[in-house]
Amino acid sequence: MAFAPRTRPWHGVMVATALPLRDDLSIDYDGYADHVAWLIRNGCDGVVPNGSLGEYQTLTDDERARVVRTAVEAAGDGRRVMPGVAAYGSAESRRWADQAAEAGAGSVLLLPPNAYRADEEAVVAHYAEVARSGVPVVAYNNPYDTRTDLTPALLARLHGENSIVAVKEFSGDVRRAYEIAELAPGLDLLIGADDVLLELALAGAVGWIAGYPNALPDSCVTLYRAAVAGDLETALPLYKSLHPLLRWDSRTEFVQAIKLSMDLAGRPGGPTRPPRSPLSTDQETAVRAATEKALAEGHG
Repeated sequence: MAFAPRTRPWHGVMVATALPLRDDLSIDYDGYADHVAWLIRNGCDGVVPNGSLGEYQTLTDDERARVVRTAVEAAGDGRRVMPGVAAYGSAESRRWADQAAEAGAGSVLLLPPNAYRADEEAVVAHYAEVARSGVPVVAYNNPYDTRTDLTPALLARLHGENSIVAVKEFSGDVRRAYEIAELAPGLDLLIGADDVLLELALAGAVGWIAGYPNALPDSCVTLYRAAVAGDLETALPLYKSLHPLLRWDSRTEFVQAIKLSMDLAGRPGGPTRPPRSPLSTDQETAVRAATEKALAEGHG
């Protein structure tokens, strides 16, 4: 089967970029710009700055805005950039969406209200407000962290009201892909967790908001393209080989794990800002062993 070409800015491998920090926990903007450009040179379609992997919750307003501007400049094409615009209030999320649009970003990624467990009407109003920025909005369903579940029926409503163009599905329930396609056939499904990549690709996903390409872009891009093309002969053994690493993307310590893998692969990872703490000895040993095995097998 042939690989379908990328036709919209949010399609393809969009890397949720980790943010390189110096030892004093300041941002290495030059390192970040180099990393963004390196990802695109290595086959990734774009980047998602200011997501959870980018530690957006710990950034000042000035830092958060500069990260977006840095990503757009380094990518060379703002349409390749999908900033996260999550915030406690809809007005603040709208402000970040406006900033992303002004910087030239092609789309934005938006969690539901995350200060409390919002009801359906609050969620609908939240997405409608941010959509008024005029930049395409990709919903992010992460019921574990937000305690608000964007069910297939709710996603269909949001899409029907022209508030979202796609969804990053992180629930881990691959059965939802088929219900989303039935209820909202025009809504693009994006893989939201690295360790269900193959299952959601086979179910019709047209993109992957990805964590582990930060460390291993070549192998991850090969895996994604084979999976969406239905080339199981290529995809399945590669998926099995990488899965010990990919499953860290769904764990609480995913930022620390991916940054450690980046360090081992020669990429600018570095420490994390509090309240994230270093990996435990057992966790570090496991991530280090899986990464070194992947690198020894030629993954990169």
